[in-house]
Amino acid sequence: MKEVQESDLLAALKAAHEAIKPMCRLQKELSKELGTDIKREYCHEVNDEELREQVKNECYQPAYDVTKQALEKHARAEAFEKIREDFKVRYAEAHADMTPEELEEKNTLIDRYYHDVERDAMRRCVLDEGIRLDGRKTTDIRPIWCEAGPLPMPHGSALFTRGETQSLATTTLGTKLDEKLVDDVLDKSYMRFLLHYNFPPFSTGEAKAQRGVGRREIGHGHLAWRALKGQIPEDFPYTVRLVSQILESNGSSSMATVCAGTLALMDAGVPMKKPVSGIAMGLIKNPGEDKYAVLSDILGDEDHLGDMDFKTTGTKDGLTATQMDIKCDGLSFDILEKALMQAKAGREHILKCLTDTIAEPRAEMKPQVPRIVQLEIPKEFIGAVIGPGGKIIQQMQEDTGATITIDEVDGVGKVQVSAPNKDSIDAAIGKIKAIVAIPEVGEVYDGVVRSIMPYGCFVEIMPGKDGLLHISEIDWKRLETVEEAGIKEGDHIQVKLLEIDPKTGKYKLSHRVLIEKPADYVERPARGERRERPERNGERRDRRPDRGDRRGGDRHDRGERRPRPEQQNEAPKEEQPKDFSDSLDNMDF
Repeated sequence: MKEVQESDLLAALKAAHEAIKPMCRLQKELSKELGTDIKREYCHEVNDEELREQVKNECYQPAYDVTKQALEKHARAEAFEKIREDFKVRYAEAHADMTPEELEEKNTLIDRYYHDVERDAMRRCVLDEGIRLDGRKTTDIRPIWCEAGPLPMPHGSALFTRGETQSLATTTLGTKLDEKLVDDVLDKSYMRFLLHYNFPPFSTGEAKAQRGVGRREIGHGHLAWRALKGQIPEDFPYTVRLVSQILESNGSSSMATVCAGTLALMDAGVPMKKPVSGIAMGLIKNPGEDKYAVLSDILGDEDHLGDMDFKTTGTKDGLTATQMDIKCDGLSFDILEKALMQAKAGREHILKCLTDTIAEPRAEMKPQVPRIVQLEIPKEFIGAVIGPGGKIIQQMQEDTGATITIDEVDGVGKVQVSAPNKDSIDAAIGKIKAIVAIPEVGEVYDGVVRSIMPYGCFVEIMPGKDGLLHISEIDWKRLETVEEAGIKEGDHIQVKLLEIDPKTGKYKLSHRVLIEKPADYVERPARGERRERPERNGERRDRRPDRGDRRGGDRHDRGERRPRPEQQNEAPKEEQPKDFSDSLDNMDF
């Protein structure tokens, strides 16, 4: 996935905004024509305006003072809680004549009104003095501490801490068999990069049962997955699973997941194209005011009491993912541009912290990572490697302890071999190469005798490739049977491939050419050549005597030809009718 520049994103948003304006105008015109353009407002709340004003007058300044104290999360929450509870005590003392039921109703209203006071105090402190809840300026990033490889056994691990937010990420590398099957209505595919995000209750100080993941976990995990997936190389043979456990949360834990995930992937030796960092931006803007403040690396309270949660992730070259939640009526392009550029500066600062921890992916994977080797084989050999019913590939996996997978891609067989050690991989690759290899004339092979025949034996020189070792090619001496050479089925024997029949593709093998020729060996003539017979009494006997002398008389003087037996004893055959119609007349029907 190619990164997107901030300027390009802003230009795209402007173009989309202009394109959607006519549609919005059309909807307004239709609404006006139908008489539904007047918005009806409903309010079922029961309010006490006098109590609202009293809460504001007595609690605003104390809340404003707490905002400026830069307390940590829990201390700040306790301080805000004390202001509200003290007001409730004073109010109950001043209205002792109220019944418990009436007082309970007033306490409910006090909780609602105090929340608005707390919100206004935080926002005014940021807009008027530029001071945030934890004492930072609007562009400051909380202190960052991170570590790569804190856990010894996972294939990769990392701990990322930013302020009061902490993520522990682990990376596991698997084989192709670990891919996730996506089987939707319109999509059926496999995922090689998985990211799971867990947000346990204790991360926010809650004590409750750990349930299954909800929409929040799924959404935050998907954002982090989109941020990182484009940086995993397409040719990386492993299936990658990244798990983020949020140990503490006060701010964007999804952006902490992106940062911890980058460190864990590099610690596992995943050759990421570029490291990725993420940051969450906030906004304070009151309606009717031109003044606003864009906040970098927002806290949980700034997200809750603010107007925007704008998450951006990216590399040094641009954005990889974004997500925005807003609570105001809209954003101007000026605010959006300022937020994007301020986020870029924050991401670069966080990215430097990550690269200072681990500059690049580790060159060597940990010993417990399964090794994977990929190779390509011709398409026509895929069936030979798999075998009937998977018999051959299953036997190879059993013999070597390796896991072998084969896929046909673009007319080529993609073979992936994985195993815990190099020896298993080498053994499996050797067996595969032996199946797909083509025997070469002149090469010597360590064959296995598969069957014995009266005229020789068949030797398997490669898996599935047998050749004939003729009895005359076993030894230099003449053998009457193959058993005389001591050859039995299952024996290993060195043979040399003499030739391949161009018509049948059969292999002619020889073993005797690999052993020393005896000094007294006399080469037998090739088939079709005449042998010279030994001489008698020093003279060569004439192989072709005069047959005329042997038969006596002249060969050509044979006398008169004797009549054949049929001519002597048989009567002459009846003359056949000349016309076929005549024969029909003489036949009885």
